[in-house]
Amino acid sequence: MDSGMAYLKTNPWINFRLDMGKMNYRLWIMLGKAVSKCEHIAGVPLVPQVAQKMYLLYLAKGALATTAIEGNTLTEEEAIAEVEGRLKLPASREYLAIELNNIIESCNKIQREIGEAGDVRLSVEKILNMNRDVLKGLPNEKEISPGEFRQHNVTVGKYRGAPWQDCKYLTVKLVDFLNDFPVSDKEAQIFAVVKAIFAHLYLVWIHPFADGNGRTARLLEFNILMSAGFPAPACHLLSNHYNKTRTEYYRHLDIASKSEDGIMLFIQYAVEGFVDGLREQIEYIREQQWQVSWINYVHEQYKCKKSAVETRERDLVLALSDKAVVPMENITILTSETASAYSAKSRRTLLRDLKSLEEKNLIEIKPEGVRAKKENILAFLPWHK
Repeated sequence: MDSGMAYLKTNPWINFRLDMGKMNYRLWIMLGKAVSKCEHIAGVPLVPQVAQKMYLLYLAKGALATTAIEGNTLTEEEAIAEVEGRLKLPASREYLAIELNNIIESCNKIQREIGEAGDVRLSVEKILNMNRDVLKGLPNEKEISPGEFRQHNVTVGKYRGAPWQDCKYLTVKLVDFLNDFPVSDKEAQIFAVVKAIFAHLYLVWIHPFADGNGRTARLLEFNILMSAGFPAPACHLLSNHYNKTRTEYYRHLDIASKSEDGIMLFIQYAVEGFVDGLREQIEYIREQQWQVSWINYVHEQYKCKKSAVETRERDLVLALSDKAVVPMENITILTSETASAYSAKSRRTLLRDLKSLEEKNLIEIKPEGVRAKKENILAFLPWHK
């Protein structure tokens, strides 16, 4: 059936071949790291407000990344505000929020559908709907029909998208290829990472739509990772990586179209960024857990102590807990509680309280200021001079 297809001459790299036997040991190691780190993230207990904060943060980062690659100029702070439903923009910039919110709603929709139906098989209709959702409510050129295959040829970067007559056929073939992707129960998530990146690469190459192809490809990638059981925050990390390394992203897309080895280089580039992003997420989780454990530890030290002095000391060390080093002159105004507690007290009282906390090994007094000694609760902190 392929023999008469125009894409064989214009886009011969679209051949649906992926020889995983050519994946080098470094790539396999990184894939193992990625899955292991995702298991750690998925299994970490977090207090509900921290878990929700992390979910919203990476949803905002992921949605912004996938639109920023296409030219969206919203900041991360604005993206977080949009996720939280409090972003207000002038009329001239409203389209940026619509573009971003389309991705936010699409990610939530994908997560909801997977959670409710458990149906992880892909379909052409699902990809068409992704594109329709991506472009919803945005001003479009006359030739752009959201959720429909394009009816004209396009040039994308340094290469041409597949001939428009072949777009439907190639998308059907991609869906069949992905649904028949090799699966091993023991290594299912490793294969899912490769499958997600391959799906992204091929949808961008086929370029089946008049607009929104990159965003649709990144949603497809997100969908595959979610379907494989990866934690939601981790599923946004590939988009983050592509956006942070945009020049390399386009360079690797170009290289991948030139040889089968180029596809492996693209997968390796993507997985390296995925692992780096997972390291950052684990560090974020560690810091959140560290903060909660430290607060509990401080409260435990003052569990049976109810005097005004002891309450003041406890509140002071807690106020220092989320700061690096606080200059001496700023200590009494850290929070409303410390400001109230020391408003009628002398500097001598403050110094006495600090000395008491230092003797309890809860703070360190340095020439440049004061800091909480949160590292005291790290059980296996490496020794250093």
